[in-house]
Amino acid sequence: MTATPTTPLSDSAPQLPSVGIFWGIPDGTSPIRMLVIDSTPLNAAEPYGAALTHPRGHYDVWEAWQAVGVAKLKRRGLPAAIAYSEYEQHPRGRIVYDTATQVFTIYADRRLQAPEFIQQIVTAFGITEAQFVVRSDSHYRS
Repeated sequence: MTATPTTPLSDSAPQLPSVGIFWGIPDGTSPIRMLVIDSTPLNAAEPYGAALTHPRGHYDVWEAWQAVGVAKLKRRGLPAAIAYSEYEQHPRGRIVYDTATQVFTIYADRRLQAPEFIQQIVTAFGITEAQFVVRSDSHYRS
C-alpha cells in the first residue's frame, strides 16, 4: 500500500470533508508546529462499526514518507524531521466520523488541542461546516 501524503490546503481552496491522521511537527528551530496530514474523503472512507475511518495508520504512512528521502519530502512540502525521527516522537491524532450522530471526532494529543491548532486541523480536513468534538486518547500521546 502506498501512502499519499497531503498537506493542508490554503484557506481559499475547497476541501471535501475527510477523515484521516495528522501530526504536529516542529517547524525548524521554532516551537511552532506544522500540521502534516494524510486524509481520505468521507465518500472513500472505510466503515468501522458505526464510524467511517481512514484506511492507513500512523506507522505505515510515516514509513512510506521516510522511504522517499529528505529531498522528496521537502519537494512535497513535508518537513525533513520526518526522515530523522520516529512517528511516535511527535504529537499526533486521528479524525473519525460517526455515521449515527453525524459528528466528527478529533482524537489528538493534548499538545495539539490549542484552539488555533484545532482550527488548522478542522480547515485542513474540510470539516469547518460540520459538527466535531475534540477528545484525548491514550493512543495519541507522545
